[in-house]
Amino acid sequence: MNSTGAEAAPEAAPLGRRERNKLRVRERLYTAALTLFTEQGYDETSIDEIAERADVARGTFFNYFQRKEDLLGTWGEKRRDKLRGSLAADALGAGATRTRLQRCMRALGKMNEEDQKETGAMLMAWVRAGRPLLEEPYLAELFSELVADGVRRGEFREGIRPDQVGNALRDLYLGTLYRWCMNPGRKGALTKELLAVLDLLLYGVFAEPEPGTTRA
Repeated sequence: MNSTGAEAAPEAAPLGRRERNKLRVRERLYTAALTLFTEQGYDETSIDEIAERADVARGTFFNYFQRKEDLLGTWGEKRRDKLRGSLAADALGAGATRTRLQRCMRALGKMNEEDQKETGAMLMAWVRAGRPLLEEPYLAELFSELVADGVRRGEFREGIRPDQVGNALRDLYLGTLYRWCMNPGRKGALTKELLAVLDLLLYGVFAEPEPGTTRA
């Protein structure tokens, strides 16, 4: 298992023509849905419109997705895969914990800033569908693993609970993301704010540490 908790997956056998065709249709439906959600909104988009944009029969949609909401789950899965790839390419495992957390925040910022309109449309749909309450806490676990490694290396004060810090960082990330979606600002604004809230959590707001404590 690597430093982000992901195990190397065994190589998959080559897909046959039928499986490849199924994947292409599924991706076409997914891409058509995201385009429509971004153009006109999640609630305003029907399954019929998605099927028409993907150039398939309405019944074909249900061969791949039981309901429209399942597309939000697919969106979340693809974002997780993209984040994993970005972190792996950026050598997340190297350096001090603060540096590794900064790399993670930069990867999250870049991922969202690359397609601002899509992120905004899908995030609002994701929230309305109750996904923040249903999703697996992937980000919190990723942050927790990084902090736990820092605790083992003596980078944090005694008594720090990695799971609490992981949850706090996830909450700060999501809150910052929501605000940015409402008012994106200049390019790079999200990444800059994510790095700022990271430092705020790591170093606090007091000018000096309280007696008996040390800075991270």
